[in-house]
Amino acid sequence: MAPLAVRAILLGQSRQALGIFLAAAITDLLDGLVARRLDCSTRLGAYLDPVADKALLSSVYLALGISGGLPWWLVGIIFGRDILILAGAGLAFLLTRRREFAPSLWGKLSTWIQVITAATVMVARAWPGSGLERWAGILAWPTAAITIWSGLDYARGAIRGQATKPPNSASAE
Repeated sequence: MAPLAVRAILLGQSRQALGIFLAAAITDLLDGLVARRLDCSTRLGAYLDPVADKALLSSVYLALGISGGLPWWLVGIIFGRDILILAGAGLAFLLTRRREFAPSLWGKLSTWIQVITAATVMVARAWPGSGLERWAGILAWPTAAITIWSGLDYARGAIRGQATKPPNSASAE
């Protein structure tokens, strides 16, 4: 759904973009709920789910940055944090026996506030004059702060070499 959401954002089809984004979020939540309830989580799903989540969220942020919906400094912070986490995980994978990387509480919170911010921007664009334009601008600041904090938290965990369990398939990070 990520390419469809990006296309809609870049074409200025704000309501369609919002619908696609919300459909992706709802189906992701339902998928995780069903997997837990039916006890049918798989190791592959536990790794692919956060990758799909990140692909959607990152591409939406990039498209919102390109289209002027979000400031580039926020897009840069989000991508910078994700690149640092991927580089750290890659180094840990190459240099240690560590193969499992669970999301942190701060990472999950960061993802949720990023989702809320992106959705707010898309709603504000879909219904101009709704008053959400102001909130979209305000939310950029706590989104940046929590994203930075979660990156620092992941770095701290990596430095301490905290052992983690694999994420479940409903993880947000």
